[in-house]
Amino acid sequence: MASGNGSSAEAVVNAIAAGELAAEPRLLVSNKKGAPAFAWAQARGVPVLAIPTLTDPDAADAALAGAMASHGVELIVMSGYLRRLGPMTLARYAGRVLNIHPGPLPRFGGKGMYGARVHAAVIAAGVPESAIVIHAVDEEYDHGPELARRPVPVLAGDTPDSLEARVKALEPQFFVETLQEIAAGRLELPHAS
Repeated sequence: MASGNGSSAEAVVNAIAAGELAAEPRLLVSNKKGAPAFAWAQARGVPVLAIPTLTDPDAADAALAGAMASHGVELIVMSGYLRRLGPMTLARYAGRVLNIHPGPLPRFGGKGMYGARVHAAVIAAGVPESAIVIHAVDEEYDHGPELARRPVPVLAGDTPDSLEARVKALEPQFFVETLQEIAAGRLELPHAS
């Protein structure tokens, strides 16, 4: 799932194609009809689907849960998908929806905390280290159980843009590595409650 470029999702699809990840890409969903991620997904033969969420979130939730099920999706990877998932999708895929967040959680997460906002908050807090966090998704923004964390140092003179560039450069491979650990059975998904 991606709202924009879906760079982590693209890295996952590339790793699958290269035989580096035991998985199969089933569907790329965006809340935006013109999502840039659609171009690379279609070029690699991954089905794409736009499900706008603003006008009728409940219908969008039902459509998303249905589309994932009809495509045989077993695990959902959120790659810059900037919408909260609805209760039907969360119930059907409890413990099997993964998100990547560009800062330490829970301190630098929550509603409205994405992209440059996260990096600006990290720098403003004066902490020596940021992080990339992969977590299970639940009904609250950036709240579900943490599965993996990669530290990213905050350097002297960092700006939100420079920190964001370093974090973005590391995110796709970190997501692939985390999924490899899950596929190999070395990292367990949280149990659905």
